[in-house]
Amino acid sequence: MVKPSKTKTAKVTVPVIADVQNLEDTRRIDINKVGIKGIRHPVRVKDRTGGEQHTIANFNMYVFLPHNFKGTHMSRFVEILNNRDSEITVDSFREMLPEMAEKLTAECGEIKMSFPYFVNKTAPVSGVKSLMDYDVTFIGSIEKGKTQMTLKVVVPVTSLCPCSKKISAYGAHNQRSHVTVQARIAPGPHFLWIEDVIDMIESVASCQLYGLLKRPDEKFVTERAYDNPKFVEDMVRDAANLLNHDKRISHYIVESENFESIHNHSAYAMIENSKDRKAGK
Repeated sequence: MVKPSKTKTAKVTVPVIADVQNLEDTRRIDINKVGIKGIRHPVRVKDRTGGEQHTIANFNMYVFLPHNFKGTHMSRFVEILNNRDSEITVDSFREMLPEMAEKLTAECGEIKMSFPYFVNKTAPVSGVKSLMDYDVTFIGSIEKGKTQMTLKVVVPVTSLCPCSKKISAYGAHNQRSHVTVQARIAPGPHFLWIEDVIDMIESVASCQLYGLLKRPDEKFVTERAYDNPKFVEDMVRDAANLLNHDKRISHYIVESENFESIHNHSAYAMIENSKDRKAGK
């Protein structure tokens, strides 16, 4: 009988790899934000009707880097994304903030998750349904263990110029406008639906937009805008009035950019308000 030969397992020597990022930096300059931008990942977002949307989000992830560290560990940002389920939700987005601060030993940091969001809208006369898309961003920040959430929504609408209507014998120029709201969620059990912000802004425009319109619908929205003229100043003030009375929002920025149809430039207005500051908090 031939005895099997005993083979010796060679020991694998793992070389010591220098951790350059952890080296000390002598320039004594803090970096406010360092991280990664433009990494895409699947997300799942609940809508107000109880359904869910599956889409792709663009992530930006940053931390504060003290002056004594040469660099941060960029791969850890990607690990945080991939440690979640295959699709990130709003809840898991919140959970990433303290995890990021812990893994990168950072006092503060920020994550932005931007994605297209769709609302199934019904035309005002014909009742035909079509999808409208909106640009949405969740902005989460953490500082010394305290987190904040901000919802940013870009809402395209129609605006019609009151001055043009007043001085013209017939007709008035109108344009498509982008109204952008950044709303910081107030502390406590508050939840702000994306559709809530969209509804607010569309209610203060000359007219809202639709993906698909039949001729009776086109007549309706044209006349609706003509009967409801708004300057860019009117839209941000009317929007601010609604945001001021919403207890779910502690701070907001509302901007309107009107892409002028009779000029080669835009009209713009912005209002920012912090309710916390007014309340003395």
